[in-house]
Amino acid sequence: MKIGGVFIVFLFILWSCASTSSKSNTTAVVQKTSSGDTLRIANDSLEYEVIIIEPGFYGWLDSFARPRGYYSETFLESRNRLWVQEWNSRVNQTSRYNALQYDMRIDYDPTVRYGYEVNYLIYNFFIYFQLQHNQRFGFFDVRP
Repeated sequence: MKIGGVFIVFLFILWSCASTSSKSNTTAVVQKTSSGDTLRIANDSLEYEVIIIEPGFYGWLDSFARPRGYYSETFLESRNRLWVQEWNSRVNQTSRYNALQYDMRIDYDPTVRYGYEVNYLIYNFFIYFQLQHNQRFGFFDVRP
């Protein structure tokens, strides 16, 4: 593992072939891989895939994260929009932020309705990342 043991990969592949006006409720397929620290979220109808590789994230999600249904989907979407913007800003500022922590952009389209599960997992990843790496993405208090 590289410095700090942090490998984070968010990958949205060919996200949202649907037009911006068509917002459909879809379900995502969530798979925990055999490595234990990789979480894959995919949706074939919207043609996207999210892969979270972060040591300890899945265990933290099961132990400390608020349960599904605690937050509304609207709340999760609004936080994800803000935090994705901050994340992508840090990816572009390699002289200011560690490029090993912020190595890939996140293509999160606010006009696409990814569904509750995807937004829940992305939101909790941001919470986990901020707590584990002593980072802050804005003015919100970060609590599990």
